[in-house]
Amino acid sequence: MELMQQIRENARKANKRIVLAEGMEERTLKAADIILSEGLARLVLLGNKEVIASNAKEWGLKNIDKAEIIDPENNPKADYYANMLYELRKAKGVDMEKASKLVKDPLYLATLLIKNGDVDGEVAGAMNATGDVLRPAFQIVKTLPGISVVSGAFIMIMKDKQWGDNGIMVFADCAADPNTDENKLAQIAVVTAQTARNIAGIEPRIAMLSFSTKGSAKHELVDRVVNATRIAKEMDPSLVIDGELQADAAIVEKVGASKAPGSPVAGKANVLVFPSLEVGNIAYKLVQRLAGAEAIGPVMQGMAAPINDLSRGCSVEDIVNVVAITANQAASKK
Repeated sequence: MELMQQIRENARKANKRIVLAEGMEERTLKAADIILSEGLARLVLLGNKEVIASNAKEWGLKNIDKAEIIDPENNPKADYYANMLYELRKAKGVDMEKASKLVKDPLYLATLLIKNGDVDGEVAGAMNATGDVLRPAFQIVKTLPGISVVSGAFIMIMKDKQWGDNGIMVFADCAADPNTDENKLAQIAVVTAQTARNIAGIEPRIAMLSFSTKGSAKHELVDRVVNATRIAKEMDPSLVIDGELQADAAIVEKVGASKAPGSPVAGKANVLVFPSLEVGNIAYKLVQRLAGAEAIGPVMQGMAAPINDLSRGCSVEDIVNVVAITANQAASKK
């Protein structure tokens, strides 16, 4: 079974409840119809009920009546969520008036639904910028214990099956944090290992990438990767991780054996942690285009509950897949 099929099958079994904050947006509504038809998740759509019903009829969607619809502008539980938001954010200067306004914002209401345990995860971003999706998530849901950074991983499915585990690799951070330091890099390694296990279905062998392998170059950027590797091992001693490694030493067996003999990772890495967001973003796009790899994601990592941000250029199929991934993340939460 192909990986995305497996992810969808796992989502069906998990039967999780996912909120779509952009419930009136065309691609989102068409994706919702497929998700409900295939039983990939139970859905809560945020938006005007009449508009959603009218759009569903216009676009020939048959399953939207299976979703719960909450109108943020006319929500009978608005006061409840406003009080909840006020209690969570009053120390940051949010008064009741501001809280009452914010709960009408679908992105804020979605995160409050998660915080209250009404839903298991959120997918948004088809018509909102990443910062707008993640801001309420940071404020309300917050990050996992011991994690301060949200990162974005891509599951890369290669046509050439010699790479990673039968062609499956995980790249991070490719989508979220532009201000990396050694502690954040270590955290990214730890949460990416979880994504590799829980979503990609592989046992992670993590290469912490640099332009140096085992001291072949001296620079503070190399030191950062070396320190990050050490910190990641301290955070999770069970990790199979090594660094610093150059990309060829990480994935090519002969080069790994030559440059980093005895390494548990060199030459056979299936998880690549890049030294910065710009490197990761460039790398995944190059592999996607030049090697014809399928890039699934970004899978947002590090939040206390699964909240995934779509590209504004996403397709209906992308949204369906990200909802399935979100359901898998929710199912893997301990």
